Amino acid sequence: MRQFLYALVTGIFGAVLLHIIIILGVPHFTGQDAYTRVTQEGPPFVFHALGSRPDKTGLAGLDPFLKVAVCHFDITRQPLSLVAAGDGVDFWSVGIFDQDGNEVYSMNDRTSVAGDLDMLVATPVQVAQLRKTPIAALAETILVEHRGTAGYVVLRALAAQESAWPEAQAFLKDAECLPFTGR
Repeated sequence: MRQFLYALVTGIFGAVLLHIIIILGVPHFTGQDAYTRVTQEGPPFVFHALGSRPDKTGLAGLDPFLKVAVCHFDITRQPLSLVAAGDGVDFWSVGIFDQDGNEVYSMNDRTSVAGDLDMLVATPVQVAQLRKTPIAALAETILVEHRGTAGYVVLRALAAQESAWPEAQAFLKDAECLPFTGR
């Protein structure tokens, strides 16, 4: 009986201590997730280039051979259009993430149509509407279903040598992350 009471008191004390640590630690971790950091980069629907060193939000393109840009979005009203011409870069990749940092979809220039980025990110209802009334200009556009309404996009371009940096940066600069208004 004595051992049971000792185990019970130790368990309760440990649980209380753990809860105090968690409650005091929450403010430290709030706002440190990737989505919050991306939204702090600037306005939505714009690709924001990341430098090689962490910026004010702590984001950086740490791989010296990749140039990186991020864009956050909200598709509550209309789908998101992602467009970029792949000419001039040896390799590019794109990842779409939800607010929790879960990858929704990813692809690269090898799996795209003609090496260009042409994608629509839409909610399931928006996808159904687009399929009901197909738009001829979207025949080769990749349609990605996003179960949420907000998220972010990470676009990367390979720049294996310093001489390739201008092309990679131009690719990211010219890339569009805009609400879809029809074509």
